[in-house]
Parts: sequence; structure tokens; C-alpha cells
Amino acid sequence: MPTYRTLLFEVDGGVATITLNRPRQRNAIGDGMRDELADAYRACDRDDAVRVIVLTGTPPAFCAGADLGGGEQTFAEPGPGFSAAGIAVPAWSLSKPVIAAVNGHALGLGLTLALQCDIRFFAADARYGVVQVRRGVVGDAYSHWVLPRLVGIANAAEILLTGAVFDGYRAVELGLGSRVLDVGDVLPAALELAHDIAENTAPMSVAASKRLLWDSFDLDREAVGARELEAVAEEEGGEDDPADVQLKRWTLHDLRRTARTLMSELAVPSEHAEACLGHVKQGVEGTYDRHAYRAEKKAAFAKLAELVDCIVDPGSNIVAFAERA
Repeated sequence: MPTYRTLLFEVDGGVATITLNRPRQRNAIGDGMRDELADAYRACDRDDAVRVIVLTGTPPAFCAGADLGGGEQTFAEPGPGFSAAGIAVPAWSLSKPVIAAVNGHALGLGLTLALQCDIRFFAADARYGVVQVRRGVVGDAYSHWVLPRLVGIANAAEILLTGAVFDGYRAVELGLGSRVLDVGDVLPAALELAHDIAENTAPMSVAASKRLLWDSFDLDREAVGARELEAVAEEEGGEDDPADVQLKRWTLHDLRRTARTLMSELAVPSEHAEACLGHVKQGVEGTYDRHAYRAEKKAAFAKLAELVDCIVDPGSNIVAFAERA
């Protein structure tokens, strides 16, 4: 697991939590944080064990923006290490969903960093804004591309041209996020949603849907429809293959859960149940490689079908099935 100076990083149950960790500077982006966050994003995207990413900040802030260590002279006479540029790997460019748990103040670059994520939860009483015009500069880090797409031209103009600061209720009202919560509930709610996605969705389907969501602003209706059909065809492997159509509807989590439920209802001894579950699972945990994922699902699905046959056929021996694991 990677370690960083300006970030905390942990993975639990398929969910990677990245915490901006410069609390004395209110997690302002500086001291190498930009490069470390890009590296953490890349690491998560490469790691098949990571299904969802949660981005948050060490209290009491989410991110105060670019590090203004030079005070009022930061923009007029920026030091050699100062930059207000965006992260080299925007969250929208990853194949995995990124949830921003905005658990405190997020201003300037701090807010645009959250806006690059797919889902955003805001703390009710914190302060938010793209405030650059009040400092004599222009909003950056793709803010003029992201905001019109998220909230429309009118609301984007209000945010960017005034540099106004607002609370979490107003942020959600403007369309910047989907939930406003008490500050202590923001991260737990984000983690709960992340684990739900990690456990109950097919990773290739999520990746394709995310990519299409972000690309859809630059596509017309017909192009979006064509991309949807293409994605479904790739996942299903053709309309004439009923097994593949069934695989589209099931995730590996579904297969494991169903096998466990069947054996529980039939009071299969625990030692045999675990062996059967392992036999169905076949060591599969899911992968973002489309062809490998479909092949693994098909193998697990076949084993589940065999288990069901053993259960419903009085002449079958479930113990023998377990011993083949």
C-alpha cells in the first residue's frame, strides 16, 4: 500500500479512502500534495482490489485551495513552488467512481477538486466557493468546463463571476452535490454508499456508465444511444447468448450471496458450506479487464448452477460437490 507525506491512504472492502492531510494548512494543496494525489489516483485505478474511491480531508476542512503561504502576495509575486493548476489526473478520468466527502470548508481549488469527482456530499455548515475573481485571478483547474456541465450556465456564472461563498445547503441547491449532511455524517455516508457500489455492482458496467456520463456533454442524443448499445453489446456478448444475458444481470457478489443463502436454508454443515462457496467463487474477486471479468463470472455461474443441481436432485451428493473444491 502506498504511503504519502500529504495524504492518508487506506483500502477496506474494495473502497480506497484518500484523505488530504495537511490540517495546519487546512489541507491546502501544496508541499507536493498535487503530485501525491495524482499518484494515489493512478494506484487506485490500477488496483483491481479497489472498486470505489472516497476523497475527503482531515478536519476541520476539506481543502482550503491552493497553498497561499505567501499571504496577499501569493498571486502578485508567486514563489517558485506555487501553482494553482489542477491535478494531473482528474477524478473524472479514472475508470472507478470517486465520491467526494466534503467534510469541511472547500474554497477555490479545494472546491474544484471536489467537483471533478462523480458524487459529492457536502457538510451543511461549511463554506464553499470558487473565489478566484475576488483575488484578481480567474477560476482554474477546469472550473469553466466542469461547472456549466454540472449546474448549467446561469448557476455557473453566479458561482464564477461573483466568487461568492455559500454553505452546503446552497451548494446542493445549485446542483453541486446530491446530499447535504451534518459534518460528522458526511464521511460515514460516503463510505456507506461506496461499499454498496463495491459490493453490489459490476465494475465494468460502472466504468462504462461513468465514462459515458462524463462524455455525454460532448455527444448528441444519437451518439449517446449508440454508445449505450455498444456498451451493452460488449458486456452481454450478443443477444443470442442467454447465459451472457444472465451474466449481465448478476455480479460475482450476487453469485456468492446466492450460494451462501442456498446452503444456509438447507442447513449444509459449515465445513461443507465453506468448501462449496469456495468452489463457486473459484478465487474470483472481480477485475476491470472486460474479457477476464466475463469469463470469471461465467465460471462462477456454472459452478452455482452445478450446486443448485446438487441441491434439487435427491440423488446428488452435496458433500461430493464440496470435496471437489
